[in-house]
Amino acid sequence: MSRSTSDTNVDVASLVEDVDLRRVGQYTLVVLFLGFFLVPLETGIMTALKTNGSVARSLPFAPPVGEGFTFGNIQYAFNQLSNSFVNSLLMAVPATILNVLLASMAAYGLTMVNWRGQVVVLSLFLVGVFVPYQAVLVPLARFWNNLFPLARMLAPMFGAMPLFQRHHSELIPLIITHAAYGIPICTVLFRSYYMSLPNSLVEAAKIDGASITKIYRRIVLPLSKPMFAVVFIYQFTQIYNEFLFSFTLITGANHPAAPVTLILPAIGASTSGIDFGIRMSAAFLAALPTIIIYVAFAEQFAEGLRTESG
Repeated sequence: MSRSTSDTNVDVASLVEDVDLRRVGQYTLVVLFLGFFLVPLETGIMTALKTNGSVARSLPFAPPVGEGFTFGNIQYAFNQLSNSFVNSLLMAVPATILNVLLASMAAYGLTMVNWRGQVVVLSLFLVGVFVPYQAVLVPLARFWNNLFPLARMLAPMFGAMPLFQRHHSELIPLIITHAAYGIPICTVLFRSYYMSLPNSLVEAAKIDGASITKIYRRIVLPLSKPMFAVVFIYQFTQIYNEFLFSFTLITGANHPAAPVTLILPAIGASTSGIDFGIRMSAAFLAALPTIIIYVAFAEQFAEGLRTESG
């Protein structure tokens, strides 16, 4: 009996020695972090699939059962958001492309081309990064509505185009505003990336007689693909989720050109209270474009971050 007990103690002792406490701690932290981030997501999905009565009667993270389960929330939210989805994409995609291209060219000119006054211009870009949205709202509204009413001037042209409506002209000031406001931060991001590129390629191209434009198109632009993905994802997310500029220039959720961020706060609200199932469904649908962008450019995004940190 004592020998059997002794063998058991030896087996337990050897098992304890084989256990890597550090790895156990790492896995425990991973599980805790997964729970911390996934439980709210699971709760949101369960809420989106419940009727309003089921939301009131059940725990937030509990799955819907019986008559409490419904897809009607998603269908209703999609019907409410369908027009604003088009408006947001018509605003965010052109603004992001314009922003990224101009920022890349500006960063190239401020990094790989030597000219007088370069430091002063770079300082202005850095100052532009720290200008708050709230500081430009009133001048912005006066400029686009009174001094230069571009939307009203372009409305007849948009009305005559086959795939657009007159109200889509209201998105042009937003596109220009977002592109201009995002250029400083995107230029800083591109400049830090260009400073890490080997200068020997540019010098060799100069020796061969390549112009500044040709060097950018043939050498710098192809090498910038990872950073383009990083800046595109960052800026698309910023523009798509932005509220203040849209609220200032579009003026309300009832406007036919209102983007998703103006429509979303009113969905699910009524005189009887808030339908959290509809509101959660609308929130998930509104997040889909940014999720798709992240998934589509995930590899390039990771490569760009790795190159930037390196």
